[in-house]
Amino acid sequence: MIVQAGQSDAGRELAAQTAEVVFSVQQQIEPAREYYSDLKARAAKYGRPPDAIKVMPGVVPVVGRTKLEAEQKFEKLQALIHPDFGVAALSDIVGMDLSPFPLDGPLPDVPLSNTQQGRQKMVVDMARSEGLTIRQLYMRVSGARGHRMIHGTAVEIVDSLEHWYRTGAADGFNIMPQILPSGLVDFVEYVVPELQRRGLFRTQYEGSTLRENLGLPRPANRWVEAAASGRRKVSR
Repeated sequence: MIVQAGQSDAGRELAAQTAEVVFSVQQQIEPAREYYSDLKARAAKYGRPPDAIKVMPGVVPVVGRTKLEAEQKFEKLQALIHPDFGVAALSDIVGMDLSPFPLDGPLPDVPLSNTQQGRQKMVVDMARSEGLTIRQLYMRVSGARGHRMIHGTAVEIVDSLEHWYRTGAADGFNIMPQILPSGLVDFVEYVVPELQRRGLFRTQYEGSTLRENLGLPRPANRWVEAAASGRRKVSR
């Protein structure tokens, strides 16, 4: 299975041509929908049906049995982000050392990254549109490496995931708990049953391979096809 994580124009084109799963990074639903529809349209240029590529944004869930518990867990995790780490993580995403700049000042103009243009654009756009300081920005992105964080009860989290799925922003999600194993255990114990209740998650596996369980078609074996083509030429 070919999994790709490109967000730039060149990355999207590569994904449309070759990827079967795309690990995307959008935090807002409208950019996510644009990315989703753009990628599926590009795939058609290469003769690929829309379901040949699964778009799966990263999501960092913080689950609570109540809304208050979820908020308290989220705030506790956020408080653990040391400024040195936060600035370093943000600097890596935007492709520029931000340590000389004041934490409570705006994000400076940054040069175009050569390594992760899509993630850089997402973070810069967030900073500009919401007027975030460097401190506010690293608090938003460093703990989740730029992926979307959602906190709440199982119902609230499933409401959000279902909305993205139903409205053309995602085919599924990469679940990225901040703490292991407890974050994953919370998701399995509280969120998965709600997903199953709504018919959004399996109750048994579809097959014995990851490809089958993601609903991806099995590609033809090119070596078998080449051998068959060779036999036809010989027979003629």
